[in-house]
Amino acid sequence: MKTPVFAGLMAASECAVLLAGCANPAPSSGAVAPASSAASTTASPSSRACAASELAVTLTHTGAVGGQAGGYLTFTNKGGGSCRLTGWPAVTGVSKAGTGGALARAQSTMFGAWQFTSPMPVIDLAPGQSAYAVVAADDNPVGKAASCPAPYVELRVAVPGSSAGATVSAWLPGADSYLPTCESVSGKPTDETSDIVPLTSLAH
Repeated sequence: MKTPVFAGLMAASECAVLLAGCANPAPSSGAVAPASSAASTTASPSSRACAASELAVTLTHTGAVGGQAGGYLTFTNKGGGSCRLTGWPAVTGVSKAGTGGALARAQSTMFGAWQFTSPMPVIDLAPGQSAYAVVAADDNPVGKAASCPAPYVELRVAVPGSSAGATVSAWLPGADSYLPTCESVSGKPTDETSDIVPLTSLAH
């Protein structure tokens, strides 16, 4: 599997090992960054929860780093007013054969240099603004396995508090592959998702 490395590999690795603040690494050349302004992490009293119909969901900032491949699920407010996002998206991966499963809730990811913090951020999205969630998985087989199970070719994504959502391609241009489904040494799937955060919380 071809796994190009973010230009900020060393910076991301240092963040993961030291768990200390450091500069965010740049995305790979294959990443596609949305053109939207930064969202506020403090919801205004008048803002309401974003409905699935108000959000355009895409997969951006794709690539591979530190043994993981993935991207950022990008939730962009396409409505006419502000709304808020907070919590975990419900993400289900689906293979070409139609099989798959739910992505686990991660505590940290090498890809994106993300670390869970509590309380989770409440993000106020004005029209055109975006919030993000990492999806990532190990991209190399372990043990005696010669290869990983069939990758996910699409992701079904529901926003927090709703069963409604969108289906997006799981193709990762920055890694030249679909989202892998490699298992851990214990045999468990390694596909995970972060909670929804502002871009400033991620390597970009």
